Amino acid sequence: MKENYKIEISSRTIVFAVFFVLLLNFLWLIRDVIFSLFIAFIIMSALKPYVSFLEKNKIPRFLAAFLVYLVFLTFFFSILFLVLPPLVTESTLLFRALPSILERFAPNATSLLNLDSVFQYLPNIANQFFDIVRSIFSNTVFFISTLFFGFYLLLEENVIRKLVSRFFSEEKAETAIIVFDKAEKRLNAWFWGEITLMTVIGLMTFIGLNLIGIRYALALSVLAGLLEAIPNLGPTVSSIPAILLGFSSSPVMGFAALALYFIVQQLENNLIVPVVMKKAVGLNPIITLIALLVGGKIGGVLGVLLAIPITVFLETILIELANAPKSAENPR
Repeated sequence: MKENYKIEISSRTIVFAVFFVLLLNFLWLIRDVIFSLFIAFIIMSALKPYVSFLEKNKIPRFLAAFLVYLVFLTFFFSILFLVLPPLVTESTLLFRALPSILERFAPNATSLLNLDSVFQYLPNIANQFFDIVRSIFSNTVFFISTLFFGFYLLLEENVIRKLVSRFFSEEKAETAIIVFDKAEKRLNAWFWGEITLMTVIGLMTFIGLNLIGIRYALALSVLAGLLEAIPNLGPTVSSIPAILLGFSSSPVMGFAALALYFIVQQLENNLIVPVVMKKAVGLNPIITLIALLVGGKIGGVLGVLLAIPITVFLETILIELANAPKSAENPR
């Protein structure tokens, strides 16, 4: 006997699906605002322990938040203005020298590729790159709003608790607060760990390149430090220009550059990362790669830079939601 199955979809389900699609579309439209808020959350996570320390020492929270934020911004802009001028100069010279370096390294390449049409645009690459950097800072609304959000989150001690309590029941609000607290601690560890890694790798590369006598050491070491923010791929990509520069001078110089980057990466993977990062991130390499690809697709350069902290944040939420039933069954 043939049975007929009837599938019914309630109007409530249809309305929910429509609203969910509209919500996703709305979130896509305001992704810049979401990026701004998330960067502000990272800044708050990184600076909150110092504000709490000053507050415990009888300093009012507003003054403590203002002082910590002021020191942070002063340090950030001081480093930027000290490094940027020589970095622009060296990067421009490096890009202008690339055509002759590539021709010396691969003299037969011109017969395979029409490099002349490419080389004429290379001198402008550095200027275009720094135009992009300047455009980020010239985006006044995004930049100022991010700084404002960061300071506000830092100033308001229980802002997350207040926001969550308005939309959830007491039990769910407590779960959400626990998730935010753990995500905050992981992002704090990620931020300072990443800053430490970038600084250490940049300094090691700068010293090593100067010792073996490769030109444009500052630009190459800053590139190595910045690309440290992109796990797995970044360190490999940053080594290519230095190795090409080395081989363009002599085979000995090329192998010296190759050895330098190999040693730095081995120290990074086996000593620096385990000591500095500990288990702050602990993401699977496949998940990391997928996160970087998705981040680049959604948000470009900014999406790539935020891919790992966003993945850490989402992973924290999923872990806590998965453990929530067990916590409920075994209350302490």
